[in-house]
Amino acid sequence: MSNPIRILHVLGGTGLGGAESRIMDLYRQMDREEIQFDFLVHSSAVRRAKDDTSVRKPQFYDEEIKEMGGQIYVLPKFKVYNYFAYRNAVRAFFAKHHEFQVVQGHMTSTASIYLPIAKRAGIPITVAHSRSAGTGKGLKSIATKILRKNLYRKADHCFACSKLAGIDAFGKKRVDAGKVKVIHNAIDAGKFIYQPKMRKEIRKQLNIEDKLVIGHVGRFDLPKNHPYLIEVFAELYALRKDAVLLLLGDGPEKENTVQKCAELGIKERVLFLGNQKQPENYYQAFDFFLLPSFYEGLPGVLIEAQAAGLRCLVSDTVTKEAQAADLVTYMSIEEPAKVWAEKIVAQMDYERRNTYREIVESGFDVKTQAKAYRKFYLNGDCSAL
Repeated sequence: MSNPIRILHVLGGTGLGGAESRIMDLYRQMDREEIQFDFLVHSSAVRRAKDDTSVRKPQFYDEEIKEMGGQIYVLPKFKVYNYFAYRNAVRAFFAKHHEFQVVQGHMTSTASIYLPIAKRAGIPITVAHSRSAGTGKGLKSIATKILRKNLYRKADHCFACSKLAGIDAFGKKRVDAGKVKVIHNAIDAGKFIYQPKMRKEIRKQLNIEDKLVIGHVGRFDLPKNHPYLIEVFAELYALRKDAVLLLLGDGPEKENTVQKCAELGIKERVLFLGNQKQPENYYQAFDFFLLPSFYEGLPGVLIEAQAAGLRCLVSDTVTKEAQAADLVTYMSIEEPAKVWAEKIVAQMDYERRNTYREIVESGFDVKTQAKAYRKFYLNGDCSAL
């Protein structure tokens, strides 16, 4: 039997982020005797190209990747001022590694550096894959915008998880001309089907059986807008004393979020559950899902919430492409938090249902998407994506 072809995914890390989770969903669907995924990640602990992860703290998906036969390689984290050192590390890596059929760069901030180097090293297919519709603020944002200029000329294919993400990375002109392939983030929809039995188990485990449970899943980072989310919940608690908030995820803004809960007097009503290996179980326990992000590419967590049959209240900066069922309401985060709270109360009376067929028919099921990716990885044909 011949060896599998190898696909290299370039990411910031292998933690429990949106892009990482969607790639892992896809990875699990692959026949790994035919197609194998490897990962090129970044770490501030690395000063030169490395072929192992010993110099960096293990991340959420490391163990699973290795169990499935994937390799994890590490590059130094790009800091703008280390442009030449970073470029040299990329060159050293691809001078040694020519085994990949495709290099798929989900880290578009530096894709204009590593994709051309990969191509010159003999990689047959390179892809710039935009996963976000924003770059934040500050020097890093400015550098990203500069490095992304003409990125579309430096990759064989331009992919984006939504039209907004495509515009952000490649420009409106390219998107409107059909030069960017929009591939919606897909999930393993069957895992999220509403299960009353699991709902009861989780709520009992958390001692919230008789509560109004608001849920949010996401990294504690600035784009997710946790301060506003906490303010909305505080207003909701003023209206519904039986309300509790479940927060899944981790990240640099977690401690600030804990502190804000204390300041608003709702610390005992908010459960910080961290990263969970089976988040689908916790969606069952929710009654309502909140996502007041400043920006998103196409949030997989919103697809997951709809797959679990949950009503969702979402900021209007989130792409409408993420609406897979009639369960999503969009509102401006410029509105007072109390208005969001009142909207939640007004929409609480609904019947939870199985939305599996709606998710699949809307194109968000990873099993279907994996078949199209297989075709692309094997022969470069992305027409089915």
